Amino acid sequence: MKIYTKTGDQGETSVIGGRVSKDDLRIETYGTIDECNSFVGLAIAALRKEGSTGTFDDVLLDLEIIQHELFDCGSDLAYVNPSASGYKVSESMVKSLEGSIDKYDAETPDITKFILPGGTEAASLMHVCRTVVRRSERLVVTLYKTTEINVEVLRYLNRLSDWFFTVARLVNHRAGVQDITYVRSADVFRKTK
Repeated sequence: MKIYTKTGDQGETSVIGGRVSKDDLRIETYGTIDECNSFVGLAIAALRKEGSTGTFDDVLLDLEIIQHELFDCGSDLAYVNPSASGYKVSESMVKSLEGSIDKYDAETPDITKFILPGGTEAASLMHVCRTVVRRSERLVVTLYKTTEINVEVLRYLNRLSDWFFTVARLVNHRAGVQDITYVRSADVFRKTK
């Protein structure tokens, strides 16, 4: 099989149920989700490099699952004529992220102020993933205003950005690196532990 097909040489691409322009909002949206997935791959590589055996096994397993789920998000957004019966992203995936966030958040110290992205290379990449997910989420919101979509994708991306924030903090914590508080931040988080 050849990788190139030449069918997109005129600026159109195939989606499920038809063809659209390559600058169609739908393509931009799931292309941005794909961009995030590539950064997730980079974050996995950084975690493997940084961690001693077992330090990040739970996070690595979650990241692999998330990579598959990001593909599911893109797939659900690729339908020209959406059908709920064909959707892959579900409420259970959102609930799973929430459980994981709660578990990892319980392991990290409380914060009350905004923090700066950074710390270890892997934690920094988690913040990159978080911001690309947020951009994806904004695009999904815009797409949702003009066409029918699986709203669980929107909920999933909203929760996923919180997951990456929490895991960035977790990675720094396990590595013994403190988060850096934004110096002009008011108290924005409430203590929950």
